[in-house]
This record gives sequence, structure tokens and C-alpha cells, in this order.
Amino acid sequence: MGINIMSFGYYVPEQTLTNNDFTRFVETNDEWIRTRTGIVERRMAGWEPTWYMGAQASLKAIEKAGISPEDIGLIITTTVTSDFLTPSMASVIQDKVGAVNSAAFDLNAACTGFIYALDTARRFLATDDNLKYVLVVATEALSRFIDFNDRGSCILFGDGAAAVVVEKSDKLYASHLASDGSGASYLCARSLNIAPEVKIENGFDDGFTDNPLHKLYQNGKEVYKFATNVLPKSFNIIASKIGITKEDVDWFIPHQANVRIIETAAKKLGVSMDKFVVTLDHYGNTSSASIPLAFAEAVEDGRIKRGDKLALIGFGAGLTYGGIVMEY
Repeated sequence: MGINIMSFGYYVPEQTLTNNDFTRFVETNDEWIRTRTGIVERRMAGWEPTWYMGAQASLKAIEKAGISPEDIGLIITTTVTSDFLTPSMASVIQDKVGAVNSAAFDLNAACTGFIYALDTARRFLATDDNLKYVLVVATEALSRFIDFNDRGSCILFGDGAAAVVVEKSDKLYASHLASDGSGASYLCARSLNIAPEVKIENGFDDGFTDNPLHKLYQNGKEVYKFATNVLPKSFNIIASKIGITKEDVDWFIPHQANVRIIETAAKKLGVSMDKFVVTLDHYGNTSSASIPLAFAEAVEDGRIKRGDKLALIGFGAGLTYGGIVMEY
């Protein structure tokens, strides 16, 4: 069983931070950022909470799907930047959109979150005959966890949200989900402060950096090596399951982390960059929201059409990775 994405909705904050704006915080410039990342600007959530952005995206998706919020049976929200330890963002969004008959939970697979959530939605739909519609929401406010003293990472991230309404379908669908926890310390943000005399070092065998509590830390070199390997790996695993080749795919929609990662992975796959949807120039890295934001924009501007075969590939903290090949 496959799925049909009935509709998209997305929301990005009004506040824009350009590359030149970062010269106020760190030693950098537009050319340095642009050539190393492909990013020109990104959106920053000011007063907008994570739940608010997700709710706005969800309301648009529900309206475009032409269904009642009461018909939604499940809401899965992906985020690494929840406004609360509890309740979940999904429960808050459920109330704000009026999905009174829906179950709701959050899923944290970092930047691979949308892939994990979409595949989870398919599995729920496949096993529950009474479940008609699932709302998948990816909403992230990474600006609140950026260390603006770290010029290598603070320039990368932006905020935004995207949502899809999903139903059962007999369309082409195959997936691959995976994780390599040995690289967990390469991309992380601490929420627990352990005293130095305690011998357990935050759960990581290789120790931990002295980065500030609740601030994002990234080992750029290790993340680059990981991402450029797992993007083609995930696609090849999925393609072998269903007997397709890269030539059969109309569009690749990767996680929007860094244009160099996408370019290197494209070369390893032997696929032209013309077949990759890239939106990080104006959104930056929006974690789990990056793939659905790119997907939604490409549908909206007419690049992606019904019947197109797509490869969605994610990678991120965990280190998680995975992909979906599907018909839109």
C-alpha cells in the first residue's frame, strides 16, 4: 500500500536574516557563507512559537485538502525545537486546528523527521481500516537553539513549518529508515548538565564538547562525510527493493543542509543537479521542515506534477537517515 499526499500547507516567519546580518555577531561575510553553504538568507521566528508555525501550516493543508478537521484521525508532528517538554506540539496543534477526533504525538528524528513521520503515517494507514486521514506536520524554530558565537554553525539554520494531509493509495511507495548512534555527538544540543566529577559523560563514549547548555553543536566535517555517504546509500537501498533506477526518478528532494553536501551526493549518484529540488538558498537548514518546504514549493511553482516519481532523502542528528521513493 502506498499513500497519496492530498495537499500541502507551509508557513515561514516574516523576519529574514541575510548573510550580511551575521557580520554583527561573528567574523564572516556574504561571500564566505554563500560559497561554503549555498545559503543567502533564512527566516527567523520572532514571537512565533513552534506550535504556532505548525498550526498555520496545518490549517492551510487542511483547507487545501477540502476535508473537515474532524475527519483527521492522527496527527504526527516532527520537531527538535518543541516549546514545551510536555505537552507535545502535536497535541497543541490538534486543538488549534480543531481535529477533535485525532490522536496526536511528536516524533524526533531530527532532520530526517519528516521521512520517519511520513513512513509512520503510511504504516498507521495500512493497519487501521478506520483511519482515513493523517496530518503530518514538520515545524522547527532552530534560531532559539543557535550559538551565535559559533560562526561555523549559526549561519546554517532557519525556521519554518510545513504540513501534509495523507490518505491511503495504491501509488508507488517504498522506504528505508536507519540510524547510526555512534555519531550522536557530532550534532547535538544538551538539555542535561552533568557535574564534572560524574564519570558518565552525557551518554557519548567519545566524551562531549563544552558547548553551552541548550545550544546546538555540530562537527561539520563528520556530518559532511556522513551525509554525502548516506544520501546515495538510502536511495540505492530503496531502488533495489522496487527495481527502479535513478533514471526513473523525476525529482530528488534531499534534506536542505548544505549545497556542497547535495552536490557531492549527486555526483556519487551520477545524477544531474537539475533533478534536485534546492531551496536552502532562501530558507537555510530548517531541520525536519526542510524536505516538505522544498516539496511544497516545487509543487506550487509547477516543477513537480501529479504522477511524478520522487526520491525524498533525509539525514540528521542521531545520526538518523532514510528515504522514501513515491509517486506524487
